[in-house]
Amino acid sequence: MVSRCSLGLAGCVLGLAVVLASAWARAGDAAATPAPTARPEEAAAATLVGTTPPEWQASAWMNSPPLRLSDLRGKVLVVRWWTAGCPYCSASAPALRLLDKTYRPRGVTVVGMYHHKEDTPFDPAVYRETGKKYGFNFPLAFDRDWRTLKSWMRDANTGFTSVTFILDQDGVVRHVHPGGEIVTGTPGYEKVRRVIDNLLKTTPRER
Repeated sequence: MVSRCSLGLAGCVLGLAVVLASAWARAGDAAATPAPTARPEEAAAATLVGTTPPEWQASAWMNSPPLRLSDLRGKVLVVRWWTAGCPYCSASAPALRLLDKTYRPRGVTVVGMYHHKEDTPFDPAVYRETGKKYGFNFPLAFDRDWRTLKSWMRDANTGFTSVTFILDQDGVVRHVHPGGEIVTGTPGYEKVRRVIDNLLKTTPRER
């Protein structure tokens, strides 16, 4: 009787030791696995969150009379840089049109900033034709010499110029898509939508 009890106790102790060893091993593996890190372009974009961009320097407005950034306080803004001959821009056009269609009725303003990248002089006709080709019905403007882009980026380098800024109702940057294409159904697009949705729900005190 005593030998059977001793054997049972020994088995319990051995079983507990195996369980604890397994748990420690899993904990060690978890500690050894590095946490996912942001890609360099995302890390660069993240440094701009919380900044307040200066007044834009834009001209040649389309689809709208000339707008001032300061006059749009109280609205959520989506500001995207685009240009002609840019595969990222043409691929992103449907997502930008959808954002405008979805959120304009809710008071969100989408603005497209054209930044000329060719060696040839800026051609207003190409700018206008490209805006129409992309189907942009929201306000568009020409960012001469990338003045606005450079001042908003504050020396941050995402590797792209086709970036997208989301500003809250107080004019503060709440998200920056680092550039390249922004396509519906992708994590980048869904992040943009979540940020906009959250801003539309918040009160000034919560921001």
